[in-house]
Amino acid sequence: MQSFIYDTPTRVYFGKDQEQKVGEIIAGYGAKKVLIHYGTQSAVRSGLIDLVTEKLDAQGIAYVLLGGVQANPEIQMVREGIKLCRAEGVDFILAVGGGSVLDSAKDIANGYANPEVDVWEFTMGTAQPAKTTPKGCILTISAAGSEMSDSCVISDSGRGIKRGYGSPMNRMNFAIENPELTYSVSAYQTACGAVDIAMHTIERYFCPGQDTYLTDAIAEAVIKSAFKAGADCIADPKDYTARANMMWASSLAHNGLTACGRKVQLVVHQLEHEVSAMYPKVAHGAGLAALWCSWARYVYKDNLPRFLQYAEHVWNVDIDYDHPERSALAAIAKQEEYYRSIGMPTSLHELDVKEEDLETLALRCSREKTRSLLGARPLSYEDILAIYRMAL
Repeated sequence: MQSFIYDTPTRVYFGKDQEQKVGEIIAGYGAKKVLIHYGTQSAVRSGLIDLVTEKLDAQGIAYVLLGGVQANPEIQMVREGIKLCRAEGVDFILAVGGGSVLDSAKDIANGYANPEVDVWEFTMGTAQPAKTTPKGCILTISAAGSEMSDSCVISDSGRGIKRGYGSPMNRMNFAIENPELTYSVSAYQTACGAVDIAMHTIERYFCPGQDTYLTDAIAEAVIKSAFKAGADCIADPKDYTARANMMWASSLAHNGLTACGRKVQLVVHQLEHEVSAMYPKVAHGAGLAALWCSWARYVYKDNLPRFLQYAEHVWNVDIDYDHPERSALAAIAKQEEYYRSIGMPTSLHELDVKEEDLETLALRCSREKTRSLLGARPLSYEDILAIYRMAL
């Protein structure tokens, strides 16, 4: 087991009606003026934004609203938010929505607090935020895990770039998680969420590291719970137990717990970011589903013992020790079957990705052939291109 630092400073308010506490929670941070950041009009139509403003009014806290965040949050929206914060003298940021809204809010908080640095430099990795603005969230979609993660993913669609960066400054001060707020999430988006949640931990599970059996056991539980909860939520959108377990899995899968003692790089996430950067209509979870099985089939021989453990502990495959590769492939096939059962794609072709774009995707993912992705084995430009072709 490798040495690690585990720090999850986000305070979670989990359960029914927890959003009713938002005013008093924010008041506890001494806030005088809040930027309420949200996505589409669904947060308005549901009455959630009105509830938030009502609770802030009751505490005598001023606010300003900024809606319109889309999937794959854009740097242009971030810049707009920073400008609004400066003009209004905001001292707290509240994100109301899913991962895209939360990531946009994180980047606004960092850019606003570090005016001497162009906020895009954080995304490109040429600068790190030295401080941030206090921030919290009300989660309405279980998927990205941004409510407890130290990551932030931002896009510049004009340049076809989508990248994430990690920083302690990206941690939310608090997260309000009421599973009932996810009842209205569509079956497709619920399925995308189940894929993304599980993948956050699956990716960590296959990163380099040895002798992490406690971390492994936690990871296996999170993965299985995410898959079960996703299917149960699709079967009954108002199944509170399923929604609650899926929401909690979202937080645990991406807060660092399932990576303790392992060296982490989310390889399939890197592959997918290039796809949804070039094809913005591709939902992140759908892109992950379309890519993972091809990645797994490409690398499983390089870490066969790990794939056999995954096969046995996650998919209940009886290991054929005379032909172990068959067992690993059986587990990959079971995961592929699960994706199909919840309406997820298992190929890039289903997402209308064009063959002529694969080389460009591989060039961007390999940073013009200057980096390799880590994991079961290093993946060069040629390997990345081979995986994209397998996934087509």
